[in-house]
Order: sequence, then structure tokens, then C-alpha cells
Amino acid sequence: MRRFALFITVLALIACGGETAVGADPVVVTPALTESRPPNGAGQTPAFPGQTRAPPPAQASSVQSRVFATGLTTPWGVEVLPDGRLLVTERPGRLRVITAEGHVLPEIAGVPLVDARGQGGLLDVAVKPLGPNDFTICLAYAAAREGARSATAVTCGRARGSENLTLSDMRVVFDQQPAWDSQSHFGSRIVFAPDGAIFITTGERQKPAARVNAQRTDSTIGKIVRLNLDGSAPPDNPFAGQGGIAAQIWSLGHRNLQAAAWRPDTHALWTVEHGPRGGDELNQPQPGRNYGWPIITYGIDYNGQPIGDGVTARAGLQQPVYYWDPVIAPSGMVFHSGRMFPAWRGDALIGGLQSEGLVRLVFKGDRVVAEERIPLGIAIRDVAEGPDGAVYAATNDGRILKLTPAPDANPTRAH
Repeated sequence: MRRFALFITVLALIACGGETAVGADPVVVTPALTESRPPNGAGQTPAFPGQTRAPPPAQASSVQSRVFATGLTTPWGVEVLPDGRLLVTERPGRLRVITAEGHVLPEIAGVPLVDARGQGGLLDVAVKPLGPNDFTICLAYAAAREGARSATAVTCGRARGSENLTLSDMRVVFDQQPAWDSQSHFGSRIVFAPDGAIFITTGERQKPAARVNAQRTDSTIGKIVRLNLDGSAPPDNPFAGQGGIAAQIWSLGHRNLQAAAWRPDTHALWTVEHGPRGGDELNQPQPGRNYGWPIITYGIDYNGQPIGDGVTARAGLQQPVYYWDPVIAPSGMVFHSGRMFPAWRGDALIGGLQSEGLVRLVFKGDRVVAEERIPLGIAIRDVAEGPDGAVYAATNDGRILKLTPAPDANPTRAH
């Protein structure tokens, strides 16, 4: 019966696609049970209880979804402005404002030239309000380099406007080193920290010859980088004393970080990164710590062979707070304020490309105690929260979905 209800929900969501669906009646989403498929990493054992396959929450969420906007081309990053406008990147290299009513405005001029091959293109967007209709803005993108090489880059500047936005004073503040002949695993999310620094997540460029750089401090491949807005490295970064590239690094040993958010109750950065076949990881990255890729992982290679020595733990390397096997293919994350979904207060909502929906994680302190799948029938590239607490999800087929409580939603927290 649950599978039939999910099938009907998916059909209804697909039927909502296209221009005529904007503003159509919302579709009630039936939460799914958590993972029941066998893991790819057969014989692997979690390092501690609850590190994977947490039980569902005591009470299932009650959610409805409607199409808020459509007509986009591979939306990748979504940022919600204080007045309810959405700022959305399209991977081919366009940046657009969507009004609070769901109207897609003309593309914004001044976006850097991107390398849109493979997984590359215009990636994340992050803004920090400076005043009414005035923002610091940063854009992450894949940049072409000599030959067939490319690198993750970030440019920051100013954005102003009460309807559409105008960019000014844009300058490159980060350029991943070294560039690589690969069209995959660019990362990249940008998070503004309360102290004014920015965190930038990168990928390890996928190829075996590149991935080993995730373990090196003379490379920003497979890293979390922490910078000042002018591109300089803060003096309290863990490897600041080494200077050069190492001074930019916050943490190392990452694979492909496509979800990152500031968690208000712990005052810390949290990230989710792609594993190969299995081994997607949730982490709370600490300065100077090594998160193990490609030495340890709860995944296996795409050809079914072990990664490296096939081990999941080694002294000096950090364990993930939580992991998934099989993968959800994470992309985008937000910690919900509880304004519209009180039961979700403090929970993480993570977009799933392969799980085709949102994954909700419930915490007790820094441990995951429950997981809930909210199926939307389409790969989700990013997730954001509006000023009123509504949740927006960008889909790979060019839509923005808006999630609100279903009419029978229970406003109390059940865990």
C-alpha cells in the first residue's frame, strides 16, 4: 500500500511539470520508510550505533508540494532573499531572480564565464545582506584552464536591486589548485560564517590520479577552504603557519562536497559529501582534521572493487557522524528554523539526486537519531528555506518546488 501511495504521488508531481502547473493545487507527499536495501559495502560495520540507517521519527511528516517556478535549465544553487525572492543559478552559466510570486526574471549580467562541460558550470550562490536590497554575493563555478583542464573557482562582489539584481565589483577570491583534466567533482558550496569568513567546499576531481590530492596540504582538491572575503587566509586557519595553499585549508580528505550549511544551534559548519557506491557522509568538519578519502570509506568503487585497502577506519582519520549505503547522492542542505514546520526545528533537510526527494535528519546533540525520506519524484539539486519557513527545492528538470505543511499537519514535535 505504501508503494502504491508513493507511485501515485510521483505521478501527480510529474503531471505538475510545465508552465501551466505553476500555482496549481498542491500535492500531498507521502513520507517513505527509511533505507531497506542491502548495503553495497557488504561486511562493513558501522563504527558506533546509529552511524547509519537511523529509524524513522515517531510521527511521520505531513507535507504538500506545489510547483513554484518552472522553465529553468538545470538549476544548481538556490538562495532566498529576505523579501522572499529567490536567487537561482543555472548550470549553463545564468543567474536569475525569481520573484516572491514565482515569476522568473531575465538573466543577470556580469556572471563569470563558466566551463559547462560534464558536471561543471555555474554552481552555488551565497548572499549576505548588507542593507535593504543590498548584498554581498559569491558565486562558485567551474572555470576553464589551459588545455582541457578546469578548476573550481569563486568570485565575490556586490548585488543590488529591489526586483532584479545588478552585480558590481566582482573579483575572483578562490581558484582551486591544481587544475585538472576532469569534468567531474567540482563540489561546490559556499557558506557565510558569522565571523565574516566564507567556507568553500571542493571536490577531488574523481580521477584516481587526482583523488590522492585530497590528502595533501599543498592542494585544494578534496578540501574545505576557509577564506576572508578578499581571498586572504584567516590567520587562525589550522595550517596558516605553512603559508601558501595550505593556509587556505580548513579540513582535508573529502570526496565531493555538494551540501553544506551553518547549523545555528551548534554554531558550526556541517557538510554532506558524495561517496562512490555507498559511503555518502555527514560531517561536522573540525579545523585541521582529516576525513579519510580515499584511504577510508564506507563505499566501494563503481566497478565493485574496494577503494584502496577497503578499510572503513584508520587511526588519525575521522569517522563520519552519519553515512548512507546505498547512496542518496546528496546535493544541498538547510537546517530548518521550525517557523512553518515546528516538528522540523533544528533538523537537517538534504536534497537527494538519487533518492529523488528530501532526506530529513533528526538530531540529539551531534548524533542522528531519526531519518525520514520525503519523496518528490525527481532529483533534487538544492534546498532552501524562505522567510516564512516554507521549503524550496530545485529539481534537475528545471523547476522550483515549494513545500508547506499539508492541511492535517500536526504542529507539535514528536521526538
